[in-house]
Amino acid sequence: MKSEIAIAGMLVHGSFVLLSLLFGSIAAGKSPEAELAIKGYDTVVYFKAGKALKGNESFTFRWHDMTWHFSSKENRDLFAASPELYAPQYDGWCAWAMTESRLAVTDPEVWKIIDGKLYLNCSREAYEKWSRDIPGHIKKADAIWKEKFGKK
Repeated sequence: MKSEIAIAGMLVHGSFVLLSLLFGSIAAGKSPEAELAIKGYDTVVYFKAGKALKGNESFTFRWHDMTWHFSSKENRDLFAASPELYAPQYDGWCAWAMTESRLAVTDPEVWKIIDGKLYLNCSREAYEKWSRDIPGHIKKADAIWKEKFGKK
């Protein structure tokens, strides 16, 4: 009987450890995608080609506690030299959601470059709301980003 209880205890403990390893980032308040910037899209391509394009795991760069993927070594090197020039605003969080003082994971296919800065939104609907007053929404979101998250 004691050996059955000990075995059951080890199974429960082992299961807990396994689940902790698998879901640790969720328990810590991070999404499973938290470390992969903008779902693996190449942020340089928005500026160079005017389109959204998935990056490649072969060309990565670590910045702002995230891993950024690129479609080429050249794009990775451009980003590495000047990340602020190519990184989306609000570390890639939704521009519309930021105006509401909240974080929302973006859809990298919903984007716009304004005054040389890349803005992403979480959906076409969010983009439509954001685009009704882009300058006003950028000003509001920038202030919230700086105040709430301590970033420019």
